[in-house]
Amino acid sequence: MTVQTTAEQMRAWHGPALFSYGFRPFFLFAAVWVIFAMGIWLLVLAGRLDLPSRFDPLSWHAHEFLFGYLGAVLAGFLLTAVPNWTGRLPIVGWRLAALFLLWCAGRVVVMISAGLPTAVAPVIDLAFPLVLGAVILREIIAGRNWRNLVVLALLTVFTLANGLFHWEALQGNVAAQGTGLRLGLATAIMMIAVIGGRIIPSFTRNWLARMENPARPAPPMQRLDKLTLLVSLPVLLLWVLHPEGAITGGVLLCFAGLHLIRQARWKPLQTLRDPLVWILHLAYAFIPVGAFALGLALVTGGSSAAAQHLWMSGAIGAMTLAVMSRATLGHTGQALQADRVTVAVYLSIIAATALRSLAPLWAGATHLSGLFWLFAFAGFLLAYGPALWRAKPKGSR
Repeated sequence: MTVQTTAEQMRAWHGPALFSYGFRPFFLFAAVWVIFAMGIWLLVLAGRLDLPSRFDPLSWHAHEFLFGYLGAVLAGFLLTAVPNWTGRLPIVGWRLAALFLLWCAGRVVVMISAGLPTAVAPVIDLAFPLVLGAVILREIIAGRNWRNLVVLALLTVFTLANGLFHWEALQGNVAAQGTGLRLGLATAIMMIAVIGGRIIPSFTRNWLARMENPARPAPPMQRLDKLTLLVSLPVLLLWVLHPEGAITGGVLLCFAGLHLIRQARWKPLQTLRDPLVWILHLAYAFIPVGAFALGLALVTGGSSAAAQHLWMSGAIGAMTLAVMSRATLGHTGQALQADRVTVAVYLSIIAATALRSLAPLWAGATHLSGLFWLFAFAGFLLAYGPALWRAKPKGSR
């Protein structure tokens, strides 16, 4: 039996280029969906639209960012990264298309769930991460790549959080303020801490070496990294289960300090000349900044909603844009160099995050934050949409 390489398998696919690699459909339509969903949310806030969903508007907004958008980005990342981790071939063609359509079906049924039987939206929405998890598990087992089972474990918890979110909504609760949302957000933060802890020092080291800068970040997953991750698990779990009180706030402040120390060892200030690298550091910095703001709010008895958005919009929004733009450049044969639109995308997501944190002080900040959010993802589509949609140019690396 002839064994194909990844490149040979992609060349053998004669269908749409969109389904020639996992990152293409999921990165492209994750951005499309988050623009659409934010537009819908702004119309709802303005009182111009009623959603036909079983979720209340706030819960729909939170769910479709955390589990809808981020679910797609995770799929694109894992379907691209796992073949590199395991040495196995990527999923392409109609199998990839079927997985993508399952994600699309989840977005549709959640949005119109008020007109569907009760179980339809949860079942279809949860089918996507379950199938994705089964695919990743098969690849890890076949490639005997046991060290990445931690990523699969986090995906499993993320799926459980989505299920809990649905269950809380069906009980008549505001699921956006429930345990499912906090568990999903905490899991996303752990994913960034684990995966970011691998890629940020590596990309930083490569760039510094290329620039002939003698500074070097600490290698990934040293003792301090492992300690930080081990401490992060119980701290985040405490916040998920007991999201109020000075004790939770205090341990979140300690959590913030550990992550700041961890990141300082990666030489973030040495990367200011390359947007593709500094955005990774800035996105990761929203983990300790968000934890500090959240911990301070809990200790002082203030509102934690704005602080939580430093994780949602800052850590997740900025990190996903950073990873999607870099991966798209690398896997479509382009130079790893940020153009002006890309820099504008990064600045827009930072502005959106900063403005959203001001919402308790200024009522108009939420709407303006939403507009900057739209600018960020519209800019991503402008800069990277054509490369994601079209085939890789012949002769490119």
